[in-house]
Amino acid sequence: MGIAALKDVQIEQAVDYPTLRLDIARVRAGLFGLTARKIMDSVLEATASSRYVTPSFWADPATGISYRMQVEVPLERMNSLQSIENILVGSLGGKGVLLRNLARVHRTTSVEEFDRVNMQREISIVANVDSNNLGGVATAVRQIIAGAGRPPRAATVSIAGQIPIMEEILAGLGVGLLVAIVVIFLMLTANFQSFKLAVAVILTMPAVLAGVVLALYLTGTTLNIQSFMGAIMAVGIAVANSILLVTFAERYRRNGMTSLAAGAEGAASRLRPILMTSIAMIAGMMSMALGLGESGPQSAPIGRAVIGGLVFATATTLF
Repeated sequence: MGIAALKDVQIEQAVDYPTLRLDIARVRAGLFGLTARKIMDSVLEATASSRYVTPSFWADPATGISYRMQVEVPLERMNSLQSIENILVGSLGGKGVLLRNLARVHRTTSVEEFDRVNMQREISIVANVDSNNLGGVATAVRQIIAGAGRPPRAATVSIAGQIPIMEEILAGLGVGLLVAIVVIFLMLTANFQSFKLAVAVILTMPAVLAGVVLALYLTGTTLNIQSFMGAIMAVGIAVANSILLVTFAERYRRNGMTSLAAGAEGAASRLRPILMTSIAMIAGMMSMALGLGESGPQSAPIGRAVIGGLVFATATTLF
């Protein structure tokens, strides 16, 4: 099962890098007075340079400048498996001890390099996303990870890149929207000196959110940062219209009208300002919602969210 929106999927590290493996006979090496470390130092000097094992410096008597000295075997002499096996790794009784007498050298593969995050080894699977629905891709990736079963002991699987950043931003916007609703409610309660009037104003917000969700669903738009911003804009305008209507309705009620009559009169008297505000905003967002131009699809969710939220909020406020 693959994800069509993911392109160029690959393991970032090479896991089948050509390697020479040395299986050292430690007991035999001990009989020659050699350890695995001494043997590997000899191999490293022969295949790379002595500077990795025993750094040496020479000071020029004339200038006092120090120079790094290193000994290395010419590359053309280390061109086969046999040349590796013939590396001199020690001596016993005046006779040289070759690597082939103490270890078996054979070809294999291994990981090219070990990358670490917080001192923990990692293997990265990277890919490019060929879709504007990053949230859908994240859901599909998590489903595949869950379907692969439990990872081996002491191993963990985590998602990095753009997905955690997107989820963090969306979570922050969601919290911000809730905080904004609570703050608006407290301010309305203090302004009207009435819990009921504050609730009456806040009741337009569910209509805004329903309109936003419906508009995004009908246009095939995902819930993203732009649509969140559009929802917040629609909430602000809807609350302003609702405050206007509730203020006049409460004035009529205090003048002796019943609650229903005061509400109807407030809606009738503020019908034109509310419609002008909503229609002007909807008309202004129409070009953005159409998503015309090269960058149109990026900003289109804002316009669609605002239009859907205002249509529902205006109808709820007036009727």
